[in-house]
Amino acid sequence: MASSVMITNLTQEWVESLQRWHLEFFFIPTAFITIATLLANPVVLTCIFLTRALRQETRYLLVANTLAADVLFLILNLVTLLCNAVRVQIPWIVCEVVTAVTVTAYCCAILTITLMVVDTYVAVRWPLHYHDLLPPPRTHCILVGVWMLAAACPFILVVMIEERENPNVKLPVCLVLVNLGLLQLENMMRVHIYFLIAALICAILILYCYIRLYMVTRTQGIWQSRFSRARVTLLAHGVLLLLYFAPGFVFTLELFLFQRKDISQDARVWISTVNMCVCMLLPRAFAPYLYGLRYREISNTLMQLLHRHWRVSQTTVS
Repeated sequence: MASSVMITNLTQEWVESLQRWHLEFFFIPTAFITIATLLANPVVLTCIFLTRALRQETRYLLVANTLAADVLFLILNLVTLLCNAVRVQIPWIVCEVVTAVTVTAYCCAILTITLMVVDTYVAVRWPLHYHDLLPPPRTHCILVGVWMLAAACPFILVVMIEERENPNVKLPVCLVLVNLGLLQLENMMRVHIYFLIAALICAILILYCYIRLYMVTRTQGIWQSRFSRARVTLLAHGVLLLLYFAPGFVFTLELFLFQRKDISQDARVWISTVNMCVCMLLPRAFAPYLYGLRYREISNTLMQLLHRHWRVSQTTVS
């Protein structure tokens, strides 16, 4: 069980490393990327939820769920980094809950984009039975299950920490890595294995679906042109999926390095800061433009909403 002295010393060393390397300046790109993303995501979500045809399709419901999870993650991440930058003393129980919700939002986004690939595979592989296999009510149930699955591990850890009667202290920094790292070693290994296996399952499932999609569609001529829509779409989605999954694998590495005594504190702080402030934000900045505006239906809906708003504005001015 982590003692009060251990918690205080660990967080204080973390703060000293942040100050020594002036890593608080990473808050600037974090704020910029977060604000830009929070301006784009609600636009795409509005287009989906205001249009009956869009919110009745599984792929758009999956897009909306991904963007909603990203919005929740970005808000919590920005608030946490802001509190860390201005050295707000955060009660440990508050930090635990914020950490659990942040991890839930991140895992939910990963699981949902995995389902988006599976949804594409099902739509191409069984087009005649697609709407029977994934009607909107069933999709709603699946999304509820995704949120419950994503929340299971982090909130179980919160309960485990509280049952150990950890001291009620205030932390100078609130970090997911520090919270998980304060568990006992055997629990730490379980968390490490959990995240690694979950990420590998999602990655293998995505790779399998894309390979099968290529094998099914290679005779249809959509891959012949170097700059065909299929090639460009696959490349764009592949890059975005890599950006989503890479920070998760880096975080798994952070969990492993946290228990290593031969790794310097500065190295751990640098890796964690860059991963949280930049790497985890990049896919969320690209997602609304790729998964949202790239779909013709969403683009057309957005243009109609803007045109309608412009006409109303012109009428009001007149």
